[in-house]
Amino acid sequence: MRRSFFRVTAALAALGVAGKAAAQSAPGAGKGYKVVYQLSEGIDQAVRAIGNLRNHLNGAPGTKIVVVALGHGIDFLVEGAKDAQGRPFDAPVAALASMGVEFRVCHNSLMAFKVPEDKLLLEAKVVPAGVVEITRLQQEEGFAYIKP
Repeated sequence: MRRSFFRVTAALAALGVAGKAAAQSAPGAGKGYKVVYQLSEGIDQAVRAIGNLRNHLNGAPGTKIVVVALGHGIDFLVEGAKDAQGRPFDAPVAALASMGVEFRVCHNSLMAFKVPEDKLLLEAKVVPAGVVEITRLQQEEGFAYIKP
């Protein structure tokens, strides 16, 4: 618990989260946007997506964002995962989660790559099938789809 608090605090500072007044005046604020991001291509795509997610929340605060990771897209949500420069993903994921971003991981992919659920970051929630979750969010809940 304590580790997570410091991780989130440090990550928020690193993200340079905009103030409340700026968020309220930003385009899209309060419009109720809902977006699902599909991550399925591995670490390089996850790096791009982290930047996209930050930009998305800065440009349209209050957007409901769900990241669905499947295939090699699950790699960045495994404990100890790092980008090509050796930077870990745990702090940026924790910071985004603290801003309301949800991270969902495909159970089928975990099984295919033999990744135990207890090796995932705390912010990751397992869903039965990533493609089904993306479809459900689009069809039943009206989410827009983005694949960075």
